[in-house]
Amino acid sequence: MYKGKRIAVVVPAYNEEGFVGRTIENVPSYVDRIYAVDDGSTDGTWGEIQATASRLNESPCDPIAADGGYREGARVVPVRHGRNSGVGAGIKTGYYRAMEDDADIVAVMNGDAQMDPTVLPDFLDPLAEGRADYAKGDRISRRENVGEMSRWRLFGNKLLTRLTNLSSGYWKTIDSQNGYTAVTVEMLERIPLEEVYDQYGFLNDMLTTLNLNDARVVNVPHRAVYGEEQSGIVYRRFVPSLSGLLLQNFLRRLYHRSRERSYQPAVVAYVVGMVGMLLGAAATLRGVSRAVRRRDDASLLRSLGGFLLGALAFVAGTFLDRRANAPLELGFETDIPEYDD
Repeated sequence: MYKGKRIAVVVPAYNEEGFVGRTIENVPSYVDRIYAVDDGSTDGTWGEIQATASRLNESPCDPIAADGGYREGARVVPVRHGRNSGVGAGIKTGYYRAMEDDADIVAVMNGDAQMDPTVLPDFLDPLAEGRADYAKGDRISRRENVGEMSRWRLFGNKLLTRLTNLSSGYWKTIDSQNGYTAVTVEMLERIPLEEVYDQYGFLNDMLTTLNLNDARVVNVPHRAVYGEEQSGIVYRRFVPSLSGLLLQNFLRRLYHRSRERSYQPAVVAYVVGMVGMLLGAAATLRGVSRAVRRRDDASLLRSLGGFLLGALAFVAGTFLDRRANAPLELGFETDIPEYDD
C-alpha cells in the first residue's frame, strides 16, 4: 500500500521480450499488485512474463505491507490476449482486473522499460492526497528531461500535444503520447471505459473522456529513458487514424459541453469560427478563380477577410475554452525528482 491506498500497476506489453521482465522486477515493493498484460505477442514476451511472475510470486515475502495494509494472493498476475488488440485494450484489461481486485489507484508502466519506477510516488501523491484524479507523465516541458529524444520525435510530440489540447480541453497537458500515467479507480468507475479507443490513440481518447467527466488532471515532469527497444508504431496508419480521432473527439466535446453554461461561449465561438473559415475558404477558392480570369482582386480580398474573421473567432474560442476548463487542470507537480548523473 501507499499512503493508505491499494496500488496496482498495469504493464502492457507487445513483443517486449528482453524488457518486460525487467519492467516487472523494478516495480516498487509498495505496489500491491502488478498486472502484466501480453497483447498477443509473437516473440518470447509471454514466456518472460510467466517466468518473472513465477519467480517473484514464489519469493518469500510478508503479506503484511509496511504501512499495515494486507496483500493477499499473487502479487504479479500474468494476463494474455489471444490476439493483438491494441495497447489501449491491454491497458483496459489491466484496469478491469484492478477494479475487480478493489485497488484504489492504478498506474501504467509500459513493458519497454522506459518508465523510471523511482518517480512513481510523484504520480501517486496527488491522487492519494485527493488533489487529482489522473496524473500523466511529461518528458518535454523541461529541457533537462528530454534526454536522447530525437528532434523529429520531439517535434511530433509537441504537435500532437497541441492538437490533443484542443481535442481534450486540457490546455496545460504536456506530452500527450506519454504512457506513464496513474488514475483513481473511483474515476475509472465513473467513465465509460469500454468506449475508450483500443489502439495507440488510447491516451488521447482517454483525456477527452476524462474531461467530459470533470476529472482533475496533473502533469508529472520526469526524465525520458531510452534503450534498445523499438517503437511498434506504423506511422502511415497511426497519423491518419489519430487525426480522425482527435477531430471526432473535439466535435464530441463541443456537443456535450454545449449544454453547460460555463462552456457555451467557447462552443459558440468555435462554431462561428469553423463555419466562417469553411465559408471563407470556399469563397477564397472562387475568388482566386475570378482573379485569374477577370483580375478581380477585390472579391479575393473580401473572401480572405471572411476566412480571417472566422479564424479570429476560433482563436477566441480557444481562450474561452481554457478559462472554462481551468478548474480541472492542476498544472505541474512542484516536487521535481532529482537524478544522479
